[in-house]
Amino acid sequence: MATTSDIRNGMIIEFKNDLYEIVEFLHVKPGKGSAFVRTKMKSIKTGQVIENTFRTSEKLTEVRVEKHKKEYLYFDGSFYVFMDSNTYEQIQVPVDLIGDLNKYLIENMVVGMKFDPEGRILGIELPITVVQEIVECEPNIRGNTASASGKKATTNTGLNLTVPFFIEIGNKIKIDTRSGEYIERA
Repeated sequence: MATTSDIRNGMIIEFKNDLYEIVEFLHVKPGKGSAFVRTKMKSIKTGQVIENTFRTSEKLTEVRVEKHKKEYLYFDGSFYVFMDSNTYEQIQVPVDLIGDLNKYLIENMVVGMKFDPEGRILGIELPITVVQEIVECEPNIRGNTASASGKKATTNTGLNLTVPFFIEIGNKIKIDTRSGEYIERA
C-alpha cells in the first residue's frame, strides 16, 4: 500500500476498479484544514484523463508495471504483431489496445510495451517523435512561404495534421507523438 506522499508522475494505481497512470499532481496545504493531493490521472485501458483529489490519510494501491522494448513488425488485419528483439518471440496485440496510436506506428519501430504483474499487455509507449512521409496535401501557392497558419496534410500511415505551407508531397516530417503536431522537416 502506498500513501499520497508516494505519488509521483508515471505511477500506476488501482482506482475505481481500473488502472490509472498519474499524469500530474500537486500537493496542496491550505492555511486552514488538512493537506490534500490534486491529481490528473489517465486510464490505462481507455486513455481518458480524469481529475481526482486525495486526502493525505488515504491509502493507494500501487500496481507494478513492467516495461519492455518491443519492435513493431506488421498489422495482419486483426492484430498488431510485435517482436522481442532478444528472444525473437512474437506478440499479437489486439486493435482496441492500440487505438489511435496506430497512426504513428511504422514497421521496425521500437516501442515500450507495458505489462501488468500477471503478464497482460496494458498498452504501448511510442517514442516522443516519429518521421513520416507526406502523401497528400494542398499544392503550394507562391507567397505562402512563412505564415502562422498552415494547410492540412496526410502522412503515409493515414495521420491527418496541419503543416506549414512550404511542405509538399513526398517530404518527410518529424511529428510529436504526444500532441500529433508537426515539429520540423526531417
